[in-house]
Amino acid sequence: MATAVPPAASRIAVVTGASSGIGAATARRLAEAGYRVVLTARRKDRIEALAEEITAAGHQSTAYPLDVTDRAAVDEFATAFRTIGVLVNNAGGALGADPVATGDPEQWRTMYETNVLGTLHLTQALLPKLDASGDGTVVVVTSTAGHATYEGGAGYVAAKHGAHVLAETLRLEIVGRPVRVIEIAPGMVRTEEFALTRFGGDTEKAAKVYQGVAEPLTADDVADTITWAVTRPPHVNIDLLVVRPRAQASNTKVHRES
Repeated sequence: MATAVPPAASRIAVVTGASSGIGAATARRLAEAGYRVVLTARRKDRIEALAEEITAAGHQSTAYPLDVTDRAAVDEFATAFRTIGVLVNNAGGALGADPVATGDPEQWRTMYETNVLGTLHLTQALLPKLDASGDGTVVVVTSTAGHATYEGGAGYVAAKHGAHVLAETLRLEIVGRPVRVIEIAPGMVRTEEFALTRFGGDTEKAAKVYQGVAEPLTADDVADTITWAVTRPPHVNIDLLVVRPRAQASNTKVHRES
């Protein structure tokens, strides 16, 4: 099925966490699909450089520095739009891999505030704009961690379960309105920052996550999946799409070559 060209009223796509990884790749893909992308993240220099890159490629893009955990800033951001077509809630991330018994509550709090409350803030602030477009889409980027647990991952798993339930509940609550709710749950994705951030910059620990895995997913693989789901005909809702590399059967079973 061909990619649908977004109608005029729905051509603005807001992507959070767009400074790197899945967010940056998704912004590029949506721009190529005909959306005017609005890039948000805390790192102003990163999103401005990406906006310049997208514009140089002949597409429309705007950078807007934003911390999704700052509700006042999010509400101010929302006033810039009359309507939007797509909101991609991608901002998130993992911190630490400690067991429950010794996990850092501050890391848990940070993960919850970014992955869950950040998604809540943007969704609440922009839902009226999505409604007004007559054909809106909310995307929540969760993780396979939002559907099954693993040792050493409880803080991140709890946050992603929260994001999953947010998406699932929102879909129930707004059925009948012209807004779809799509959840994309990636498995093992190798990006330049995810594992490095999780392990506090420890390159050796970060590298071990992917050790022996021939082809983990890339950010572009996930961006392609998101863009495919968003560009289905308006009556088609991809409720939940789990995407893993072939080498990963579950969160705890991964084929690693010696």
